[in-house]
Amino acid sequence: MLVRLLRTLPQNVSRIVYQVPLTMKPQVIFVLGGPGAGKGTQCAKIVENYGYTHLSAGDLLRAERAREGSEFGQLIDSYIKDGKIVPVEITINLLRKAMEETMQLDQEKFRFLIDGFPRNQDNLQGWTSVMEGKANVKFVLFFDCSDQVCIERCLERGKSSGRTDDNRESLEKRIQTYLQSTRPIIELYQQQGKVRTVDASRNVDEVFADVKALLDKEG
Repeated sequence: MLVRLLRTLPQNVSRIVYQVPLTMKPQVIFVLGGPGAGKGTQCAKIVENYGYTHLSAGDLLRAERAREGSEFGQLIDSYIKDGKIVPVEITINLLRKAMEETMQLDQEKFRFLIDGFPRNQDNLQGWTSVMEGKANVKFVLFFDCSDQVCIERCLERGKSSGRTDDNRESLEKRIQTYLQSTRPIIELYQQQGKVRTVDASRNVDEVFADVKALLDKEG
C-alpha cells in the first residue's frame, strides 16, 4: 500500500495544491534546529511581535495526516513514527498551498516563517525546483541547542503533547536524522552567508531577546 502511494506521488500530490495568482512574492525565513530546540515557541513570539505568518512543516504534515479522506495520511504517519523525512513533494506543496491561501486572504501577509524546513538535500532541491522565482528566502534562523537538551525538552513535552514522536526511541532517530540530513543544509547556507545563529539552550525570554535584536538589525 505505502509503496504504491510513493510511486504515484507526482500525479497525486497536485490534488492538495491550490494555484492562486499572487501579486507579491512571499518573503521567507527558514527556521531550523534540532527537535526541541524551541523553534515553535520562538516562532510564536516572532508572529506576535513582528506580524509574520508561522508555517510549521511538521504541523502541516500532521494536519494532512489527520485530515479525513487524505490518501497520504497513512504514508505520513509511518514516516513520522519512524523519525524519517516525509517525501518532499507532499511537504512543499502543503507549504505552497498554505502561503497562497494566506496571501489570497490578505495580500499584506507576505512574510513567512517556515519552521522545520528544508530538512535535507532532497527538500532543498525540491524547494528550488518548485519555488525558485516564486519566493525570496531572506536567511536561515538557526536555533543551536545540544542533543541532550533537545531530548529532555521533547520528553517533557511528550507528557502532554499527544505527539506520537515525543518518545525516546523516536527522538533518538530524529536526532540522528537531524545530524545527518539537516545540519549539512545549515552548513550549506552558512557558506552563502545566509545563516543567523541563536543559542537556544537558554530560557525562552533570553533566546527571544537575541532573536529580537537580530530581526531588528535585519529590518
